[in-house]
Parts: sequence; structure tokens; C-alpha cells
Amino acid sequence: MAQVLEVTSPTFEETVLEASLERPVVVDFYAQWCGPCQMLKPLLEDLAAEYDFTLAKVDIDQNPELARIYQVQGVPDVKVAVQGQLQSGFVGMLPEPQLREWLQTLGLQSGLTRSLAAATAAAQAGDTATAASQYLALLEQYPQRPEVTLAAARFYSSQGQIDQAKTLLAAIDPLDRPYGDQAQALKALLDFHQVAATLVPPTPAEQLYHDGVTAAIAQDYDAALAKFLELVTCDRAYGNDAGRRALLTLFGVLGEEDARTPAYRKRLMQALY
Repeated sequence: MAQVLEVTSPTFEETVLEASLERPVVVDFYAQWCGPCQMLKPLLEDLAAEYDFTLAKVDIDQNPELARIYQVQGVPDVKVAVQGQLQSGFVGMLPEPQLREWLQTLGLQSGLTRSLAAATAAAQAGDTATAASQYLALLEQYPQRPEVTLAAARFYSSQGQIDQAKTLLAAIDPLDRPYGDQAQALKALLDFHQVAATLVPPTPAEQLYHDGVTAAIAQDYDAALAKFLELVTCDRAYGNDAGRRALLTLFGVLGEEDARTPAYRKRLMQALY
């Protein structure tokens, strides 16, 4: 549960500076009349429930001496106390993704991130029962978080539960970047899988396509990328350029931050031209 405290001058030393010896305290200097302050408030409170920090809120109109001591020139002014020292943070309204990036620079890790990592580790270790239980719990706890929905869909697809994976993917807004793009790419991959499952691969090209899709569904992306690139090289015409389209789909699944995406994008260009 989030620890959100309304702090005043008499309590600041104990609830902020001394408390920061145990764990970071994010201090939100705000004013009731400030529109951006009211927009930032629920975001910080939600993040305090997810990350391991205390949120201390200081009304500058009620505590002008604190605003003066800590040189608050405008609100919202968010600072962080670590090991008894109050440090600068940011001034103004930040959207949630940038707030998360800022928290990461403080060395804070989301409880959601830890839970997703644990579920992924269980799946990779072959403990699919534990992974399934963890993903189900995450879906119940975070029903509106697209990264949870996408991770669960990937798990279900790797287990061959295609319909369940597609149901989850359909709940992700295609315009919610980057998750929407990745969800659409994974859905396309599942469509490929259903086509590949009906193939009896008598030709080398069909075998490459079948093996590539099977590897991709199993999340063996290295093998899948290699198979699809080989298909492009060997038979560009197969399936109306199926090898190239499959590679583009995998780039969407992996995302541009994955080192394999630019590496294979370059190799694809070399194969094409």
C-alpha cells in the first residue's frame, strides 16, 4: 500500500529527512490552486503504491518557510530525500512514462517489474504452472496495464493457447505506443502460426516458413529470425514475400530497443538489395 503523507514544517525533519535514511522520500511541493499539481497528484500516488518510496506532500501556502528554505520557485516542484539529504528532482507536470524514467534514475524498481520478471523467469525455467499462476495474478491486479496484458499474451502463445492470447491482445489499444504496435505484431504472428499449422511442408521454402513461425511462437526469436532471413534469401517469392513480412512482424514484436531488430533489419536490407 502506498505511504502518502501530508507534511508540515514541524514534521518535515522526522517524516522526510530522517525517514529517508531507511528508504527514499519523494517530496511534492504543491498548491491547492495549481492545476498541474492536481494532475500530477494521482500519478505520484499510484506510483508510490508500485515503487518502494514514501510520498510526502507539502502545501506551500500552508508551509511557506519550507518553500523558502528549499527554494521552491514554482509548483509542482518535486524533490527527493535520500540518506537525509533533499535533492533536486523536477519542476512542472511530467507524463507517467517520464515519471517512471525519473524513478529509475533514483534506483527505484517497480514492484510490477519485479513480478513480471519472476513470471518470465519461471516460464523460461520450464515451470509453466507457476508462470501461469503468476500471470493470472498480475492480470487481476493490473487489468489496465498493457505491458502485463502483452506479457501474458506472449506466455499463452508460447503454450499454444492461441485463442486466449488473441483475446488478451484484442484488449490492447493499437494506438497505445509501444504496446499497441507490439500487440498487433504478435497478433499477426499468431495468424501466421495458424496458417503454418495447416501446412504439410513438402518444399524447402514451406519448411523454412513453418520452422520460423514455430520458433517465433516458442519465443526462440534468434532461430525465427534466422529462418525467415534464410527464406528471404532462398525464395523471395514464397507466400507473397512471406519471409520479409514475417521478419517485419518480428521486428514489431521485439521492438526497436532489442539489439536484434536493427541487426536483422540491416541483414534484411542486404538480402533484398
